[in-house]
Amino acid sequence: MTSYQIAAAVRRPGRFGRLRALARGRSTLVAAGLVVAVVVLVAVFAPVIAPYDPNAVDPMAVYQGSSPAHWFGTDDTGRDILSRMLYGARPSLIGPALVTVASGVLGTLLAVTAAWFGGWWDRIISGALDVIFGFPGLVLAVTGAAVFGAGLRIAVVTLSIAYLPYIARVVRGAALRERRLPYISALLMLGVPSWRVCLRHLLPNLLPLILVQVTTSFGYILLDVAAFSFIGLGTQPPDPEWGLMVAGGTSGILAGRAEQSLYAGLVIVVFVIACNLLGSGLSQRLLGEDR
Repeated sequence: MTSYQIAAAVRRPGRFGRLRALARGRSTLVAAGLVVAVVVLVAVFAPVIAPYDPNAVDPMAVYQGSSPAHWFGTDDTGRDILSRMLYGARPSLIGPALVTVASGVLGTLLAVTAAWFGGWWDRIISGALDVIFGFPGLVLAVTGAAVFGAGLRIAVVTLSIAYLPYIARVVRGAALRERRLPYISALLMLGVPSWRVCLRHLLPNLLPLILVQVTTSFGYILLDVAAFSFIGLGTQPPDPEWGLMVAGGTSGILAGRAEQSLYAGLVIVVFVIACNLLGSGLSQRLLGEDR
């Protein structure tokens, strides 16, 4: 056996081991991404794939179990649970998506400007973020609903403020480290405007971290939006929404018909787990973190 063959034989186990490790990590990432993609597609095409009108009441079909006519059964007014879950995906995802975009964009803007200018501006931003971080998102949402009234719009605004620190504090720390790197000083010495350095160089290097943060936060935001609807301050009946369906099915639990709360709660749990796994997988791929 030549020295080349010996070297190849020695390297082969390590190479296959790395490929197996990569496949294991990627399979989890792909599975989580598929779950998220399927739920998004369901929300988009709900009117096409839903077998019934989600608000169609049938007094003759109250609390029916699973059957070919109603795969997930019916609720206390005879409405098809599967159709309501399919239609409920829209408000259940739109609210968290708006909160994620608003908190992500504003949090990134505050973090980058605080890291770039420093001084009194950084102290003001950091202090404000610390104050907001001390209030749970659901408490802020309930306070906003008490002042301005119930509704999904109030939940989106208050939760966007509540989740600012979750994005801004992490991005600020990374922006501070990036701000001290030599290439930033070199670009400034060459006369490149500060805004162009931030947009063309600093921000693109922070995008992987921002993507990981917003992906992971999306699941927790969905939980808060669902909880807001559960207590009756978010989406209002008879519109279908997962958190509202969990609340609406509590009366059926006492009657031995827990299908509505069970299925809606299960979908929420699975989707949140998928978001967490997706965020963890993206952190390994984009940030090189070994979790």
